[in-house]
Amino acid sequence: MIYLDHNATTPPAPAVVQAMLSILTDVWGNPSSQHALGQQAKGALAAARATIARTLACKPAELVFTSGATEANHLAVCGLHAAAPHGRHRVVFSAVEHAGHLKLARALAARGIALDCIAVRPDGSLDLDSAAALIGPDVAVVSLMAANNETGVVMPVAEVRDLAHAAGARLHVDATQFIGRLPFDFALSGIDAVSLSAHKLRGPKGIGALLVRQGVTLMPQVHGSQERHRRGGTENLPAIAGFAAALERLGDVASEAARIGMLRDALEQGLKRALPEVHVFSAQAARLPGTSYLRFGLLPAEVVLQRLGRLGVAASSGSACSSGGSEPSHVLTAMRVPRDEALAAVRLSLGETTTAQDIQYLLAHLPPVLRPLLEQPACSA
Repeated sequence: MIYLDHNATTPPAPAVVQAMLSILTDVWGNPSSQHALGQQAKGALAAARATIARTLACKPAELVFTSGATEANHLAVCGLHAAAPHGRHRVVFSAVEHAGHLKLARALAARGIALDCIAVRPDGSLDLDSAAALIGPDVAVVSLMAANNETGVVMPVAEVRDLAHAAGARLHVDATQFIGRLPFDFALSGIDAVSLSAHKLRGPKGIGALLVRQGVTLMPQVHGSQERHRRGGTENLPAIAGFAAALERLGDVASEAARIGMLRDALEQGLKRALPEVHVFSAQAARLPGTSYLRFGLLPAEVVLQRLGRLGVAASSGSACSSGGSEPSHVLTAMRVPRDEALAAVRLSLGETTTAQDIQYLLAHLPPVLRPLLEQPACSA
């Protein structure tokens, strides 16, 4: 199987599996217990926390473990909003946040919380004029993804940070797709809170984190004594150890990004040469190196994915959490892409396990399979 769905999840690295097995086998005590087994677990937790903090350039005390990025996103928005000074009640999202995060936005709106969404341009990049118009003195929190999970477009985080802080608002960034794929430094970012998830960088599922800058007040959403009283619940130590191992093994992120970017560009160029009907969404915008969101004329995404599956290639029609439905992507809708074109969108996301041979195989075998379908008049627009 050729795996081209790295934006959905990534295969756990062998070092990650080994780190988790070691904890499950030998360090299974509760870190809150005072006996020897508990103190052994407490030490392992502290060591993993230190490793993760070092790789992300944050302080260990700034790191709050969660069950994943979705929980971290909820904790950031709800926790920062609850801690906002009197008179700051509005929350600002972008229109292209992850589908799960926009469900939170709708839930907040249903509770009567004032909410606005920053528009995007037709290429998927954030409309900074829209951002400037919406971020005012009544805003408590601005929540923005660092890079879009469908198009791969990298958002202008620094510019939005400056707008938010000039207005006295907190900035939360969902860096789920960004960390591990492009260089990241929390200390230098100036961001108030950052979400991430281990399974996007060859770690385990079920573990993520929220980085909360020292001095920023966050109201807990799950009460308890763990995580400095910011997130209750016994720590998932095996997953945390796997998380640490995943981050520790990343190596030269910039060099790997360049390698993957070259493969992505070769894939897109080869497909366009073989099939002139191919259109790449957000091709002119700054993108994550491994993300290619494209359509093959007007061939429905499910048809293309079926043919890919027959070739032994795993891909998706967009966000893995929302694909499979008959509605067009909310991201492409926000980009003002016509419905028939949006329903043809397929996402190929490359990663660490992708090789040049994988790309060569796809370029050799996919165009001959799709060409007869594209020659049908209704599918070649």
